[in-house]
Amino acid sequence: MRLVAAGYRLNGVGPTIEGVKSRRDALFLLAGGGAADLAFRIAQVALPLVVLQETGSVAATGLAGGAAGIPVVLSPWWARKARQWVDSGSRLAVVAAVQAVALAMVPMAAALGWLHAGVLIASGLLLGCGDALSNPGRSALLADTGDRWDLEAGARREPGGGKATPAGGGRRGEEREGGGRRGEEREGGRRRGEEREGGGRRAERRDHAVVLLTWQDGIRRVGMVVGPPIGALAVAAAWTNALLWVEAAAVLAAGMLAVGIIGERSTTTTETPSIRGSLVGRKDVLYGWIARGTGCLTWFSFTLGLSVIGAERGQPGVYLAAGMSGYGVGSVVGTMASLAVIRRVSPVPLAAISWTLMGLCWIGMGVWTTPAAIAVLGALSGVTVVMGIGAISMLITRSSAGAERRALLSGQSVVVNASSSAGLLIGGPVIAAAGAEYTLIGAGALTSVVALGVLLQRNRAARESPPCDTAGHVRSRDHDARRAA
Repeated sequence: MRLVAAGYRLNGVGPTIEGVKSRRDALFLLAGGGAADLAFRIAQVALPLVVLQETGSVAATGLAGGAAGIPVVLSPWWARKARQWVDSGSRLAVVAAVQAVALAMVPMAAALGWLHAGVLIASGLLLGCGDALSNPGRSALLADTGDRWDLEAGARREPGGGKATPAGGGRRGEEREGGGRRGEEREGGRRRGEEREGGGRRAERRDHAVVLLTWQDGIRRVGMVVGPPIGALAVAAAWTNALLWVEAAAVLAAGMLAVGIIGERSTTTTETPSIRGSLVGRKDVLYGWIARGTGCLTWFSFTLGLSVIGAERGQPGVYLAAGMSGYGVGSVVGTMASLAVIRRVSPVPLAAISWTLMGLCWIGMGVWTTPAAIAVLGALSGVTVVMGIGAISMLITRSSAGAERRALLSGQSVVVNASSSAGLLIGGPVIAAAGAEYTLIGAGALTSVVALGVLLQRNRAARESPPCDTAGHVRSRDHDARRAA
C-alpha cells in the first residue's frame, strides 16, 4: 500500500507505510504489555485476600503464585517447540486467551463458593504455561518490530533506494548525481554512502530493538511503583474480587492489541534451537546471565530482609516501603538514562559493573539501616539494575534473530524465575540463622564478587581469543542487516 496522496515520493514511487506500521505495532505491544503488567501489580494486592477469605488458610495464599513458577522453570524441557510457535501477534493473542482463562478461574470459583487448593494449583499451572510462552514471545516480537523499524529507516536513507521526501522538492542525493559528492572528491573515491551499505555502520544503527525492550522494562517498573498503591485503594473500596476480573480482562485485551503484528517466522526446515544451543558462540550472553542470575538469587535479602528488619524494630512495612519506593523511582530514572549509556559502554563490563554496584548498595543497607539511607541506596540500585538489564538486551538483540532470539529470551526468563524462586526458598532459613542485616551484607558481597568475577573471566577469555576470530565475529554481527538492529 502506498501513500501517494500524502505528497511523498520514493525515487518517483510513493513510499510504503511500513515505517508508520512499525511504530504503531511497537506502541500496541508496549501499551498492551504495560496495561497487563499494571493490572497484575494491582491484583497481587487482592489475590491473597480473596484466597484467605474464601479458604481461611494462610498456607493457600501462595499456591497460585508458586504453581505458576513451575512451568516456567521447566520450560527448557517442554516448551522448546511451543515457544517457536509464538512468532506473531495472532498467536500471542491465543496464548493471552489461555492466560485470561487461568486468571478468571479464581474469581469465578470464589463467586461460586468453589475456591479450594485444587483450583488455585490448576490456575497457577495453566497461567505458568502461558507465561513461559507469552513473556519471551512478546519480547521477541517487540525486538523483531524494532529490527523492522531500523531496516525501514535504513531503506529510506539509502541512495537511490528509499529516502522519502516531499514531492516536487529535489532530494540532496538527486542533486548530487553526476559526481558532485564530497566523498567522491576525496582521495581513494570513498563515499559515506558506500560505508553504509549492508547496514553495518555503527553510527547509522538506531538499535530500536534495544530501545523498545528497554522501554518495556521501564513501563513494567512504573507499574511496580504505582500498582500496589492503586490496589490498596481498590481493596479499601471493597473491589477486591473485581480486581481479579480486571486482570483477566487486561491480559486478554493486551493479546487482542497484538493481533496482526508479524514477527520473524520460524522455518520448518531447520532444527528448533535449544537454549543451550543458542548460547554457542555467545559467551557474553552467558556472562550476563550469570551476573543477573546471581542478583535474582540474592534478591530475597532485599525484600524479605527489609520486611524482617521493619518487624523487629516495631515499624512493620516501613523499611520495605522505603526500599521498594526508592528502587522503583531509581529504575524509572535509570530507564531514561540507560538508552544513552548502553550505546557507549561495552555490554558485559556495563552489566558486571551494574550488579557490582547493586551488591555494594545492599552492603550499605546492612550497615546503615535507616529508612532514609535505604531509600537512597534502593534508588541507586534501581538505576544500576536497569543499566545491566539493558546491556544484556543489547547483547541478545544484536547477536540473534528469529528462532534463536526467542530461545535466548526464553532462557533469560528461566534464569530470572529459577534463581528468584531458589532465593525465596533459602531466604527464610538464611535470614533466621544470620540475621537480616548480615544477610544483606553477605548477599551484597556475593553479588558483587560474582559480577566482578564475570568481568575478569570475560576479559581473560578475550585476551586468549585469536584476534582474527574476534574481528570476524564483530564484522559478521555488524554487517548482518537483520542482526545489527
